[in-house]
Amino acid sequence: MGKSSINYQAHFEGAIARLRAESRYRVFANLERDAARFPTALWRPDGSANEPREVTIWCSNDYLGMGGHEVVRAAAKEAIERHGVGAGGTRNISGTHHPIVQLEEELANLHGKDAALVFTSGWISNLASLSTIAELLPDCLILSDALNHNSMIEGIRRSGCEKKLWRHNDVEHLEELLIAAGPDRAKLIAFESLYSMDGDIAPVAKIVELARKYNALTYVDEVHAVGMYGDHGGGICEREGLMDSIDIIEGTLAKGFGGLGGYIAANAAIIDAVRSYAPSFIFTTSLPPAVVAGARAAVRHLKESSIERARHQHMAVLTKHALRAAGLPIMHNVSHIVPLMVGDAELCKAASDLLLTRHDIYIQPINYPTVDIGTERLRITPTPRHTEEHVAELVEALVDVWKTLGLTFIEPKVIPLRPLRPIVDESDVDAQCGYVEIKKAAE
Repeated sequence: MGKSSINYQAHFEGAIARLRAESRYRVFANLERDAARFPTALWRPDGSANEPREVTIWCSNDYLGMGGHEVVRAAAKEAIERHGVGAGGTRNISGTHHPIVQLEEELANLHGKDAALVFTSGWISNLASLSTIAELLPDCLILSDALNHNSMIEGIRRSGCEKKLWRHNDVEHLEELLIAAGPDRAKLIAFESLYSMDGDIAPVAKIVELARKYNALTYVDEVHAVGMYGDHGGGICEREGLMDSIDIIEGTLAKGFGGLGGYIAANAAIIDAVRSYAPSFIFTTSLPPAVVAGARAAVRHLKESSIERARHQHMAVLTKHALRAAGLPIMHNVSHIVPLMVGDAELCKAASDLLLTRHDIYIQPINYPTVDIGTERLRITPTPRHTEEHVAELVEALVDVWKTLGLTFIEPKVIPLRPLRPIVDESDVDAQCGYVEIKKAAE
């Protein structure tokens, strides 16, 4: 046989070069989170051997700072002392340890469901659950919101079922597709409660109404809402009194609850079916007891405490209004997500780099394929542990970056501010707020 002419290395190098040419090559900052001082972290600019610099994180998905909460850390430490650091295997063999059973009971209770099932990540929980549920239904049609997360898309693809996209949050289009499917076909409506890039919220009540009318199952991804919304942290569906009307609720332990893992909550038959049929559940090593115990402590704490949620909403409102007052172009929404629009991949990366190197502020650029080309942005996520001083520093730094790069400002606004109760919609802001003067830094 002749020698192969394939240059394997060149193919990989070419793939990376294309990403660099499109300003989509991702660079990971070498950061050390500080549990006691979050959102402060240590950044090592050129590797672990160099002297670190203190930076402020403004893009963490640990939305409530629960990853460093004393109750969570204490539970994890105790679990390590009692059970060690590993799970012992897959759930099917030796990894169904008592702490994970307790966590599943806690999550089922949180969402008012018969049962829950924990996975190694939120990505895997969507992949495993959507693919298995749809595959088990006869001739299932999956109706997927056009902006669903990659994990949902992959789960739907893995199912092998027919899929139709409905325009984002467009319930009229969804109804058209439901009517066309007919009353006798199995149908699964898959959507997110809160979309993490734009920060908009799904019309859950209307979706539930259509599902009942046309005999469809509902599957909602609440990963960016659990812990932060609802009286007990059950998410948008709890806040709107609709948890009982949703068939399958999927969530994460890695954002509002500050840990690692994903889960679904549903009736006992659905949970048992996924547990019994999903390969990505059956053949995956279980989460270790320490991670699970920490997550359970976070869930239990946030069921009882509303302090973190109230402060979180306050800081989100304060941050948005301070940025608007400075003429910075944030996207309007009614959630805790603060998308600051740039609209160019290269400039978005340059803005992120300047914030880090000049101002010790860490915000990763969000580029394609996470968002569409031309909608690149900095995604800012305030937490309860950010302060008013942090906000002032952020605004000053962003104004400097915007001027340095020649980015576009918008008409500054004077900001209403007051409140330590959750914001339900934008009209609620003015009702809650007094006025605070913020210098028109863009001028």
